Parts: sequence; C-alpha cells; structure tokens
Amino acid sequence: MGSIKQRGRKKQPKKRVRRNQSSVRGICLVLLLLCGVCGVGSISLKQKERVLLAQETELQEKIKEEKARTEEIKELKEYVGTDAYVEDVAREKLGLVHENEIVFKAE
Repeated sequence: MGSIKQRGRKKQPKKRVRRNQSSVRGICLVLLLLCGVCGVGSISLKQKERVLLAQETELQEKIKEEKARTEEIKELKEYVGTDAYVEDVAREKLGLVHENEIVFKAE
C-alpha cells in the first residue's frame, strides 16, 4: 500500500508544474499584449503631438500678424483724426487746393 500513495504524490507535483507553466505563459501573453497596446498608443500620441505643434506654430504666426495689423489700424485711426488726413482727402477725392497753390496738369 505504501507504493500506491507514493505514485499519487509524484503525479500531483507534475500537474501543478504544468498548470503553473501554462499560467505563467498566459500571464506573459497578456503582458505582451499590454505592451503592444501601449506601444501603438504612444506612437499615435506622438503623431498627434506633431500635428498639434504644427498648429501651434501656425497660430503663433497668425497672432503676430494680427498684432501687427492692430498696430497699423491704431496708427491709421490716429492719422484719420489729424488735419493732414483731412487735407489729403480733400486734395485726392475732391480736387481742392489752398488759395496760394498753383495746380499743374499734364497734357
């Protein structure tokens, strides 16, 4: 009888080892899948980052252009309020001149 008990005991550790090996393989497979998913995600994030950086630089350029345009508008607004602007408009659009000026016209 002693030999029957020993045979059963010897088989149990082999089954446990096989179960453990298959569990370890399963865990490794899951870890590899997670690494793959993380790798693909990081690649897509890097591409998105490049696109967003390009957009940011484009928007920064537009901001600079709009600031320059705002300055031009401010300067024009100040010029419109002066007498020099009124005289220029009167000369160009209305053809008016000062009393002591002589106008030469080309033939």
